Amino acid sequence: MFLNSLKKKNVIITGCNKGIGKASLEGFSKNGANIFACVRSETKEFRKFVSELKKKYKIDIRIIKLDLSKISSVSNCINEIYKITKNIDILVNNAGILFNSLFQMTSEKKLKEIFQINYFSQIYLTQMISRAMAKNKKGNIIFISSTSGINGDHGRFAYSSTKASIINSMKTISKELSAYNIRVNAISPGLTKTDLMLSNTKDQIIEAEVKKISLKRIAKTEEIANTVLFLASDKSSYINGQNIIVDGGYL
Repeated sequence: MFLNSLKKKNVIITGCNKGIGKASLEGFSKNGANIFACVRSETKEFRKFVSELKKKYKIDIRIIKLDLSKISSVSNCINEIYKITKNIDILVNNAGILFNSLFQMTSEKKLKEIFQINYFSQIYLTQMISRAMAKNKKGNIIFISSTSGINGDHGRFAYSSTKASIINSMKTISKELSAYNIRVNAISPGLTKTDLMLSNTKDQIIEAEVKKISLKRIAKTEEIANTVLFLASDKSSYINGQNIIVDGGYL
């Protein structure tokens, strides 16, 4: 997908060393954006991938360490970005973790841990970055949620709860930030071929779920990333406060 309006934009993407985040990183690179690639761990393989993108598309990509389990890491990440620029055009809140546990088996400690990563740290990051966007009178914020946050997901109480919280918070945030010319939306993917999903979902469950999808397959990461690119571009300039479901037509 080529969207000229993304060229030279400054973009923050969290959790972009795998899955949807990595596909989004590649998509923004193809469209000429300059990117802050925020990751918890910086591998040799990821550095090579980033180097190849920079060389191929003649763009700037800065790898920034971000551990969403620690608020101090979020603050450090923001400070590192602000040393370079406070002119942030797009924030993609993609990073998160998946945790399997029944409601009655989920401890308070684990629930707080999942919420810290999937919700509180993302909201804090969004607060800080949106203040810079507000001063610039422009911005675009995209949350990656999940259909689990809409329909619930048996055996994933904590995860589903965090994703539901993201969707509802996005709606309020979009209303408050629209006065500053900042658009805020979310994307809720269904089953998507990521390491996170495949390693946490049994094959028989995937097979059963695929039968309920109109297209009879799970999504590719680049298909979700294309939705991210669309929402980040001027092609979606009148879309605000929406949760875009990308699930292949789940029945």
